[in-house]
Amino acid sequence: MSPSRRSQISLFLHQLPFLVWLVALWMLLWGQFTWLAFLTGLVMAVFVTRVFRLPPVELSGRINLWYGLVFVVTFLGAVVKGSLIVAWQVLDVRRQPGAAIIAVPLRVDDDVIMAHTAVTASLIPGSLIVDVDRENRTLYLHTIGIRSDADLEHQRRVVLGWEARITRAVGSKEELQELRANIAAHDAPGSPRDGRTLL
Repeated sequence: MSPSRRSQISLFLHQLPFLVWLVALWMLLWGQFTWLAFLTGLVMAVFVTRVFRLPPVELSGRINLWYGLVFVVTFLGAVVKGSLIVAWQVLDVRRQPGAAIIAVPLRVDDDVIMAHTAVTASLIPGSLIVDVDRENRTLYLHTIGIRSDADLEHQRRVVLGWEARITRAVGSKEELQELRANIAAHDAPGSPRDGRTLL
C-alpha cells in the first residue's frame, strides 16, 4: 500500500467519529431515527465535509463509553423533562413563564467541545443558542422560565454540566485536566462562584 493511500485511510479513520456525529445530529434535528434519515444524513455529512473544504477537525481520539452512555441517557431525560416543562408553561395561564438571554462562559478551550455543548443546549426544549463568542468561549442562550437570579444561575450550571459530560465522554486528557482545574478554582473558598458549580 502506498504512503499516500495509508495517509488517506488514516485521515478517514480519524474523521470517522466526526462523520458519525454529523449523521446523529441530522437525525436528531429531523426527529427521526429511520434508515431514510440515516442514509440522507450520511449523504449530507459526506457532502458537507467534501464540498465545503475546511481544515481537518482535530478530535481527541479518546472515547469513554461509560460517560458517553451517561451523556445519552441524561440527554434523553432532559429532552423529555424540558418538553413537559415547556408544555406546562404554555398551559399555565396564571403567569408568564419569563425569558432571558444569558451568557455562559465555558471552561474548556476547544471548538469541538463548544460546538457540541451549544448543539446539546439548543436541542433541549426551553433554550436556544442565539450567539457564540468563540474568542471568549462564551455561549449566549435565550431561555424561558427565568424569573430570578437563581433561575439564571441554575441555567448556567445546566449548560456547564453538559460541557462537563461531553468533555468526560470525548475530551482529551488535557481538556479533562483543564475542566477539573477550572471546577476546583471556581469552587475554592472565596471565589465568586464558590459552591455553585458542582455538577
